[in-house]
Amino acid sequence: METRESVQLSTLENGMRIISESTSTLETASVGVWVNAGSRHETKNNNGISHLLEHMAFKGTTTRTARDIAEEIENVGGHLNAYTSKEQTAYYAKVLRQDLPLATEILSDILENPTFSEDELAKEKEVVIQEMGQTRDTPDDIIFDQFQELAYPDQPIGRPILGTAQNVRAFSPKSLSDYMENQYTPDKMVVSAAGNLKHEDLVDLAANFFQKRSRLPDQELDQAEYVGGFVQEQRDLDQMHVVLGFDGLAYDDEDYYALQVFSVLFGGGMSSRLFQKIREEKGLAYSVYSFATSYADGGLFGIYAGTNEEATNELVETVCHELKEVTKHITNTETSRACAQLKSGLLMSLESTSSRCGQLARQVLLFGRPLSHEEIIKQIDAVDSQQLKRVIQKILSRGCPTMTTLGPKTDSDQFAKFQAGLQI
Repeated sequence: METRESVQLSTLENGMRIISESTSTLETASVGVWVNAGSRHETKNNNGISHLLEHMAFKGTTTRTARDIAEEIENVGGHLNAYTSKEQTAYYAKVLRQDLPLATEILSDILENPTFSEDELAKEKEVVIQEMGQTRDTPDDIIFDQFQELAYPDQPIGRPILGTAQNVRAFSPKSLSDYMENQYTPDKMVVSAAGNLKHEDLVDLAANFFQKRSRLPDQELDQAEYVGGFVQEQRDLDQMHVVLGFDGLAYDDEDYYALQVFSVLFGGGMSSRLFQKIREEKGLAYSVYSFATSYADGGLFGIYAGTNEEATNELVETVCHELKEVTKHITNTETSRACAQLKSGLLMSLESTSSRCGQLARQVLLFGRPLSHEEIIKQIDAVDSQQLKRVIQKILSRGCPTMTTLGPKTDSDQFAKFQAGLQI
C-alpha cells in the first residue's frame, strides 16, 4: 500500500486499484469507478457503444430495477451520475458519509450485474439518438466533433463519443455484454473516493463487491496520429462558428504544464490576450477562448470563436497576429497571472469531493499514482515566459493546422488565408 498524507492507494489481487483521500471534517463522501475505456477504444462498427453502455448502467440489474436504483440512492439524499470521454468512462455517486457502503454496493451492482433488457435498451437507444439530434442542433457542440474528426481522421480518437445512429440502432444486449467483458477488466478500473471515509473500509468494500471481473491479455491501443486540414459547413445561422487548432501535447510531455499556462494566458479569461483584443478592443466576438486538450499519447491546442459573417476574416487575421506576437513577447506579469489562475482553479476544484475523487482516479489511470498538490503547483510555478514562447513556437511548427467553420457562408480561400497569416 502506498500512502501520501491523507491519500492512500491499494491494489487488489485481481489488479483493481483503490484510491482515496480522507477529510474528517466533511459530512459527505464521493465514490466512483473510473474505467480506462472510452470512445477511442471502439472500432468504426461499434463507435458509440461506450456511451450507450454508460446510459444503460442505471437501467436495471439482476437485483434492482431502474426505479430501485434511483430510489435507493435518493432515499438517503445522494445522487448518481456517469460520463463518457475519449479515453475513460466514469460512474460515481455523492452521499452522506455513513452511506458510502450503499453507494459503493450500488455502483458494483450496476457494473457486475447489468441485465441490458431489450425493452430498456430500445428506449435508451432513442434517448441517445435524441441526444445526437440535440448536438447537431447546437453549433458550438457539433463544430468540435468536426474539429476532432479533422484532426484525427479515420481513427477511433477522431470519432464522436455519441457514435452514429446506425451503430446505436444495431447494438444488442450481447454487444454491450461482450464490450463490457473485454474492456471492463479490473486492471483497467479504479475505485476512487474522497471525503469523510477510511481507506481500509473502502478497500474492504471494493474487495467484497467487485469479485466477478478478471484480467485479460493487454489490448493494444491505436496510437493517435494528428493530421489536420480544413472543412466548412454552410448553415442558415446568425453566427460563423470557427475553431482553429494545432497538434498538441500528451499528458506526460515535458511541456504539458507550460501549454496549460499558455492556454490560460492566451485565451483563458477576461485578462487574456484573445479576450482583450478580440472582444474588448475590436468587438468581434461575444465568445472567444483557447483550449489545450491532452490524451495519453497526443493532444490538441485550439481557439474557438463565434462571430458574424462579415467579421470572420478579420477575426482569423487577428488570431494569427496574436499568435505571432505571443511567440515574440510575453511579460513576466501576464505569466504570473496565468500561473495564478491555473493554480487557483486546481485548488478550488479540490474543495469538491466529486472533483477530487475524479482527479485521483484519472491520475492513477494515466500515471499509475496520485500526484500531490505540491507536485503540480511546483510544476506550474516553474513555468516562465521563455518556456511559454518556446512551447507555442513548438506547437505552431508541428505540421498542418486544423480549421473548421460552421455558418452562413463558405470561403474556399479561408484556410490558405489562415496558413498565410501564421507565417512569421
